[in-house]
Amino acid sequence: MLRPNDPAQATNPTLPSVSRRFSFAAPQLRERYLIGALSVLTLSVLLAPALPAAAWHVPHFVDSRTWLGVPNAGDVLSNLAFLAMGVWGSERLRARHDAPVGASWLFVGLILTCLGSGFYHLDPDMPQRLVADRLGMAVAFAGFLGIAASERISVRAGEAVLVLMMMAGLLAAWVARENLTPWVVVQFGGMALAVGLALTRPRPGALGVPLGGVIFFYVLAKLFEFGDALIFEATGHIVSGHTLKHVAAALAAWPVIRSLAPTGSAPCPH
Repeated sequence: MLRPNDPAQATNPTLPSVSRRFSFAAPQLRERYLIGALSVLTLSVLLAPALPAAAWHVPHFVDSRTWLGVPNAGDVLSNLAFLAMGVWGSERLRARHDAPVGASWLFVGLILTCLGSGFYHLDPDMPQRLVADRLGMAVAFAGFLGIAASERISVRAGEAVLVLMMMAGLLAAWVARENLTPWVVVQFGGMALAVGLALTRPRPGALGVPLGGVIFFYVLAKLFEFGDALIFEATGHIVSGHTLKHVAAALAAWPVIRSLAPTGSAPCPH
């Protein structure tokens, strides 16, 4: 066993990082706030009334045109944007060893979202396919919240949020077949948590991921989603709002990918 003054401990650079990572020290102030916020979200899921999925209005996607044999081609093929960003981000991670917690899961989730959302939009009249769409989104969303917590609070906070939101998101996506309340709380409550973290300063040593940029594209995607038919008419039936929603949601990964640029090519501050 290593003693406090054992030379082997001083010469092994991995020991300090391991001890810090698995530290059980008392929560810092920001970590306490985070625990409080997660507790509020948990209580919201447990106490809020159920939203029956059967009674929830399923939106009609206005662009149902077929192209090259692909039904609903605009909404299906636009999911390739998720694949592109997921692959690009995964490639960037290979050159970086200081990526924030959750980055790899964000990019895996984007790839899964491409598959799940594409599968759903091939036949959106089958509501059970929506589960596949939401599962990929849950993984990507958990990855983003892990990044946000590790950038603004601490590494261990990022790890905890990643695990908790991953479990909560996957469970909520499955339960949403009958009760939408957990999914609504995870999605909108989680984004409210991200906004709160974005308004705080990055912790010392953080990579500096611009959380506000991610949130901007998320909000833009929601606006496109709500304006599906309006945008379709305004563009002369060239593109629908839901198709643009997929592109905007995929671009939400761009601020993260940009922050992972190789050190030598990163933009220099002026």
